[in-house]
Amino acid sequence: MASSLFSRTVAVLLLSLSVSAHAQFSLGSPVTSGASTTSTTATALPTSIESKETSRRSLMEPSAERAEPAPMRDALIEQRKVSEPLRRPPAASQFQRFVQESTGRQLDIFGSDLFHATQTYSPDTALPPPAEYAIGPGDEIRVQIWGAVDYSGNHTLDRNGQITLPRVGVVPLAGVPVKNLETVLRSQIAKVFTNFEVNASLGRLRSIQIYVVGQAQQPGAHQVSSLSTLVNALFVSGGPSTNGSMRNIQLKRAGRTITTLDLYDFIARGDKGRDLSLQAGDVIVIPAAGPRVAVTGAFDQAAIYELKPGADTVGDILGLNGGLPSLANARKALLERIAPEKNPPRQVQDLALDADGLKQVMRDGDVLTLLSISPAFANAVTLQGTVAAPLRYRWFEGMRILDLIPEQDALITPDYYRRKNLLVQNAEVAKTAGAAVSSRVRGLADQINWDYAVIERLDRSKLTTELISFNLGKAVLQKDPVQNLPLLPGDVVTILSQNDLRLPQGKQTRLVRIEGEVGAPGVYQTQPGETLPQLLQRIGGLTPQAYVFGTELNRVSVRERQQENLAQLVRRLEGQLQSQVSTVISNSGTENAAQAQVIQQQQQAQLRSQIERLKSFRSNGRMALELDPKVTDVSALPDLPLEDGDRVLVPARPGFVSALGSVNNENVFIHRPGRTVGDVMKSAGLTEDAEPSQAFVLRADGSIIARRDVGGFFGSGFESTEIMPGDTLVVPAQIDRESRYSFITRALKDWTQIFANFGLGVAAINSL
Repeated sequence: MASSLFSRTVAVLLLSLSVSAHAQFSLGSPVTSGASTTSTTATALPTSIESKETSRRSLMEPSAERAEPAPMRDALIEQRKVSEPLRRPPAASQFQRFVQESTGRQLDIFGSDLFHATQTYSPDTALPPPAEYAIGPGDEIRVQIWGAVDYSGNHTLDRNGQITLPRVGVVPLAGVPVKNLETVLRSQIAKVFTNFEVNASLGRLRSIQIYVVGQAQQPGAHQVSSLSTLVNALFVSGGPSTNGSMRNIQLKRAGRTITTLDLYDFIARGDKGRDLSLQAGDVIVIPAAGPRVAVTGAFDQAAIYELKPGADTVGDILGLNGGLPSLANARKALLERIAPEKNPPRQVQDLALDADGLKQVMRDGDVLTLLSISPAFANAVTLQGTVAAPLRYRWFEGMRILDLIPEQDALITPDYYRRKNLLVQNAEVAKTAGAAVSSRVRGLADQINWDYAVIERLDRSKLTTELISFNLGKAVLQKDPVQNLPLLPGDVVTILSQNDLRLPQGKQTRLVRIEGEVGAPGVYQTQPGETLPQLLQRIGGLTPQAYVFGTELNRVSVRERQQENLAQLVRRLEGQLQSQVSTVISNSGTENAAQAQVIQQQQQAQLRSQIERLKSFRSNGRMALELDPKVTDVSALPDLPLEDGDRVLVPARPGFVSALGSVNNENVFIHRPGRTVGDVMKSAGLTEDAEPSQAFVLRADGSIIARRDVGGFFGSGFESTEIMPGDTLVVPAQIDRESRYSFITRALKDWTQIFANFGLGVAAINSL
């Protein structure tokens, strides 16, 4: 009796010391079981409001003996993605290699890409645990009590699944569902106190060990969160291997199979109905894969599929990815099947993917190839080329050219309007609008070839394409029924521009630029076969100041030919330069080798500089009109048909002549009637290295007069030649001296060829 009383006294004393040490309880009215209990508990009541508040503050302060609660930090730690080393790609299974040999494609196993990520995802512990979650050892319980009793604390279940509350004692919680946690705590606390409220939640959760065996990527023991489910564990283990099943994954607990998971339900439909929560010691078994088939061809999810135990049809497999694609041919598919009873065992069957075909039961080893629909259009004709809308158009019975191209607007390309709109959006273009009239007219609108368009038609009897031409202008502009040809499905109608085929001169658009002393300078579109005199008469003739002899006609085709001649000259000079260098080296003796090398380097540098200058020259395309110097009427101009891009300049009569080359006074001189070449040569003065015998006159009309072209005793006829306004006298240097001209003149033999063949003006000779 005394011993029992002593034990109770010690227990009460220890409990009082615990309450005092932790300062967690402010006791109210206990259950009255006797006078002594009431008295004992009454001594713990706070003596004032101030002491109660002090006690409450002490309860909220963290104890040095336990970790600080950090629910947000815990949630973030549990929710983070745990990085893992990059997994090796799994080796192909035997069936994958079989399919690759059959189809030429390496197909993945359906659903395997779900586990290819390099990270493992833990369950979201920031969310409340499921109501059925069973509390176990290692879980943290957060308890708050208020009312007559104030208490706040975190408790971790010990290995026996218990927590200890001050003045309440041991509370067993192992196996209690989360939804019943507050009920169990309330019932235990109510044995000691009344008039209180309690709130309880889970804090840091325990981890559990589970086992993954069988055909897994990473079989073995794994530590996972206690909130983990079967799917979470599959992610941790890397999922089934290439030989593992995705449709028969088993969860075993205490020797019993409690669920079987078909991952196809989860992957294709998001169904997790059989995805159960895990408990410590659970075993996940991934058996070997069952029967497999392959689907390839016109199917976005071409892969290897596992058949469900029982029977899977074609429709079931296609239904995993939305069913039969619209781009697959429903009339025919190819099914490769293995028939072990036959020799050879592999066969190919035609399969229509209609309602009956989709019910076809698939067998182990089947390879289903979906064929694409035909790209052919059953009722379309194609319009392309220089048109407003190059598209496919609906064909109908009796359709003709005019139904496809009803009006001229259908032949105006969208680029025309875009280029036209840019004319007012670009300040630089606006500044040069007048100078760019001709180029803008050519480039603004695509010039239609009205004489020729073509229909491309497939001759199905011979499987060849035939061309049926027609006159577009007569069909569209004149509505000629003969040219308004009938169209058939599959026809391709091509409208050509003038740039696609070279048209006759009379049908080409020819724009000529006329400048200078004419009645109305401008850009004109010439008539077929129109000549220069005719065009000048049409625009008002010449002004009184016009210098007909100096008329300049520049032509694009001539410029291109002259430029090509100049390029050939440059190539020939480069070859001669190399040959000359080799000759100097071979002829130089040992004692003169150093001196020859220095001279050689100097000559090479000089000659290369001359060649580079030649490369920079651009021909002017001027044609020599060979006019009589005294002509003043437009009718004296040659009856030369004009071409597109011609540029005609009729200058005013100049009052000077020029002299350049090896003369002392490279200048211009006043022209006086009757003045001869000799007079200008005398006024300019010749240098010591001048070569008068090679002198020539570049006339204002573009022609050249050389000494050899004029008769006379010892060439005296050349000096007595009357020089005309605008003429230029050129006196080359002696050919046997290393001047800036000699290398080129040795290659050409005559300066006159430079101007006659290359279209170089007077400015070019000054830069040589």
